[in-house]
Amino acid sequence: MALLVWFTMGIALWHFTVFLPDRFWGGIVGAFVGAVIGAMLSGAIVKVASGTGIGATDLGTALAAVPGTALGVAVVYALGVRTERAGATA
Repeated sequence: MALLVWFTMGIALWHFTVFLPDRFWGGIVGAFVGAVIGAMLSGAIVKVASGTGIGATDLGTALAAVPGTALGVAVVYALGVRTERAGATA
């Protein structure tokens, strides 16, 4: 059940990328993938560190996905900016 919560939180926060310039690596789909993967990774890290089962969910389960989502979107954005700058100099 926790996987569903992390995935949903990643999608929910991904919707806010419309307020950023579209410089994501892979466009808006790249931002989606970065948000979901980041949410899954950070959520899993918190679950493993806390020692609770993957079926147990609470508010902390949803909040555990927030930093990973932000980091995943930031990484995809940074890759997009870097790719854009490399293409401009070529």
